[in-house]
Amino acid sequence: MSRLLRSTLWGAAAGAAGTTMLNAVTYLDIVLRGRPESSTPKDTAATIAEDVHITIPGNEDERGNRLGGAGALTGILVGVGVGAVLGAARTIGWRPGRFGTTAAATAVAFAGSNVPMTVLGITDPRTWKAQDWMSDIVPHVAYGAVTGAVLVASSDIGR
Repeated sequence: MSRLLRSTLWGAAAGAAGTTMLNAVTYLDIVLRGRPESSTPKDTAATIAEDVHITIPGNEDERGNRLGGAGALTGILVGVGVGAVLGAARTIGWRPGRFGTTAAATAVAFAGSNVPMTVLGITDPRTWKAQDWMSDIVPHVAYGAVTGAVLVASSDIGR
């Protein structure tokens, strides 16, 4: 298997592990604070569907369920995709160590999820309260830590 493909697949696996941790931390926050789930992924899916003129079939409940699923899938896609890109970057010599990899994974995943929602007008981080920032940053740091750890550990596999 080519080095690029192997690194990309390890990166995707790292991103999947990180995404699982991000979701676990997010749902733990929901359980502990009793807060509702964020509507931003669902709202983003609805806005994109409208913008590209895709009709979501079903009655109101079915449509809402489909959009909720699509929103969750986009989060998974971002998480796995960020990991894959960082894994691929390792083949060209990008190897900043665990802290640098964690910081990069955190920042790119945070931007990859929030920039599109901000551009689409779904959210405006300038209006977020401290608690809103913590609800978003802490799960992304957990994502970065797990993704970074798996990426760094994968470098030692096969040697």
